[in-house]
Amino acid sequence: MARTESPPRRAGARELEQRLNKLDSEASARPRIDKEVLLRLAHDLPAAWNAPTTDPRTRQRLTRILIEEVVIDLDDKRNEAAITIHWVGGRHTELRVARIRTGRYPEDRKPNAVEVIRKLGGQWPDLRLAVTMNRMRCRAPDGQTWTTVRVRELRERLGIPPFDPTSTKVETISVDETARRLKSCVGSVHLLIRQGVLPATQLMPSAPWQVPVSALDTEAVRAGVRAIVARRPPNFAVLQAQKLPRLPGL
Repeated sequence: MARTESPPRRAGARELEQRLNKLDSEASARPRIDKEVLLRLAHDLPAAWNAPTTDPRTRQRLTRILIEEVVIDLDDKRNEAAITIHWVGGRHTELRVARIRTGRYPEDRKPNAVEVIRKLGGQWPDLRLAVTMNRMRCRAPDGQTWTTVRVRELRERLGIPPFDPTSTKVETISVDETARRLKSCVGSVHLLIRQGVLPATQLMPSAPWQVPVSALDTEAVRAGVRAIVARRPPNFAVLQAQKLPRLPGL
């Protein structure tokens, strides 16, 4: 006895047929790929990368298309970072970049974890404390890096209360955020701090600077920023563009 196909199966077959027809129509509507034009575009890639109209976002998109992965190996003896770029297609490029060591504690004078927690504990959330202690190269007794859990355990053993975001304190921001709000760079913000124009506090050496938000609207700070801008060379925009990352060969 012959079996008949049930209505649900017929409906499913019609749905698949419609999807196939839709895919076929979309494929036929796509422009035909010209191999010669595509190769010419590849040769024009350096011009597209270095064009003054190419913004950082476009360069990021190009980087994601060209690079499969980047492997970084730190060479402590030479104080360099060995960078291997694996390009899409199988080739790779090796680079060596000098590591910056400014602002770090000397090897024989690293801060003590208990001292850091006593001075900074309760001032910031435990996560920010962990990040700061790792930047200060303040290692735990077992040599491991600091995490939020480790900071909380040490803070509680020392009897230091946690950070209270509702406490009445002067609102402060980081140097990076200060530079963003002043539409300047981090180096200029540090210069204003050294000159005494921009008030800022540092609870201990190498700890992050805390800049009062109210200080940004003072005439002294605005005048300091104008003075920095006035000292910039005429080709400042060109010099800033030269600091953008450049891919080898582009």
